[in-house]
Amino acid sequence: MIVVIQRAAEASVKIDGKIKASIALGLMILIGIEEADGEEDISWLAKKILNLRIFPDENKVMNKSLIDVDGEILLISQFTLHASTKKGNRPSYIKAAKPDIAIPLYEQMVQTLAAGLGKPIGTGEFGADMKVSLVNDGPVTILIDSKNRA
Repeated sequence: MIVVIQRAAEASVKIDGKIKASIALGLMILIGIEEADGEEDISWLAKKILNLRIFPDENKVMNKSLIDVDGEILLISQFTLHASTKKGNRPSYIKAAKPDIAIPLYEQMVQTLAAGLGKPIGTGEFGADMKVSLVNDGPVTILIDSKNRA
């Protein structure tokens, strides 16, 4: 799994012109799921996301986690994170998981993050044409690949 984590002052996702979900202070996360991903990736990434110290403390040092600041999460599925651009100019998405694998893993990640945060999280809609808005706070953007955790 690959996630792009962006510290947000606010973020929202629209589908068919209607806001599906929005957050204030928190994390807007894009998640790409590949065929080889499983529960171990979800568990490791969720723990990392919830405890990542990227929010400022009273001295403006990034020393607080999402949990510490009682932040929110907006989680958006994005298969294009697994794009391969090695050959030619048209990306290949062969590593991205098919919906029958990706949807259950995405839903499990939603549940795992919500449980760890102690409140529901905002989501997009798997496979939908979404319009995502973000006020990136900092800006702070971090890329994490669960296959590079060793």
